[in-house]
Order: sequence, then structure tokens, then C-alpha cells
Amino acid sequence: MVKAAWVPDRQEIIWIDCNPQVGREMRDVHPFLVLSPRAFNDKTSLVIGLPMTTAEYNADNPFAIVAGNTKGRKAGKTSYVLCHQPKSFDWRLRLAKPHPLVRLDDVFFVHVCERLNQIIQLA
Repeated sequence: MVKAAWVPDRQEIIWIDCNPQVGREMRDVHPFLVLSPRAFNDKTSLVIGLPMTTAEYNADNPFAIVAGNTKGRKAGKTSYVLCHQPKSFDWRLRLAKPHPLVRLDDVFFVHVCERLNQIIQLA
């Protein structure tokens, strides 16, 4: 049986290279919370989502949602989803790959969606 090729799905956390960047945009490889569904991501090669960071100054950022604690080399640091920086990337060309955290817990994902909706007012 042939294993299907990996395609990122909504609520998954992936590694993605944010370069090139301009100004205060996030740069280099970072965790990225996927908002778009797998079918869209597969068909378009694009992924829509939000960058994640462990930068401590985000503790006071009203647009950063706590997403739990990190694992690995930054174990124990607080991870934040930056709801004010929605982005779209070509995940195939940027060689995205699954992140060790795999998926954002449902409770955190709900908070992220609520905060993003406060900013862009879709609902």
C-alpha cells in the first residue's frame, strides 16, 4: 500500500520558512498554525495561517494567544500564536514539514479563532 503524501491540515502546526521578510515581519523558520483545510492546501499549494513564537514580549500582546508550553530545545517556554499576522505561504516551495507539537489543542484553537475574528470580523 502506498502512503499518501503529507498535506498540512487545519489546526496542525507546521515548520515554515518565512523568508524573505520585510520590516518587522517574522523571518526564518518558525512554527505556523494552519487555518486552511487540507483540501484547499493540497489543491492550491498554499497554506493560510498564523505564525507562532516564544518571544516573551508577547506576554503583553493583546493579539497573541497562549498556545501552551514548548517541547524540545525550548522546553518549558510559553508558545504564542500571533493572531494579528495572518499569512499565506506556498508550503510546498517553502518545504514545510510537520512540527513535533503536531496539532494545537482544541481549547487553544477556539481562542485563536475568536481573537482572529475580533480583528477581521468575519462572523
